[in-house]
Amino acid sequence: MGVSVTIRYLDGCRSWQRVRERLRAAAREVDVELDVRLEPVETLQEAQRLGLPGSPTILLEGVDPFARPGSVPAVACRLYDTPAGPAEVPTIDQLATALRRCRAAGRQPAGMERR
Repeated sequence: MGVSVTIRYLDGCRSWQRVRERLRAAAREVDVELDVRLEPVETLQEAQRLGLPGSPTILLEGVDPFARPGSVPAVACRLYDTPAGPAEVPTIDQLATALRRCRAAGRQPAGMERR
């Protein structure tokens, strides 16, 4: 069973590349295939329309597993809460946990590619 992943990012925030690498590592740990789509966001209007709380934003089957209540759309780099404190990207363990939850929920994407 695979998981559809969208990474929404701002070109100026390069941490989306580390997110992609950590997602691959987490997918190997969980033994799940990913269908990864990169989605650049270029304007505040786009960020507002998409509800982008910062870059990068990770969507698993269209859901942000790291969403914070009350966050507002922003054209800014995002920080994630990690065991070591705020960081530009979630840990591999956090991503693996999110992938397990997504898989356990039975969400199945239409098309998959190997990680």
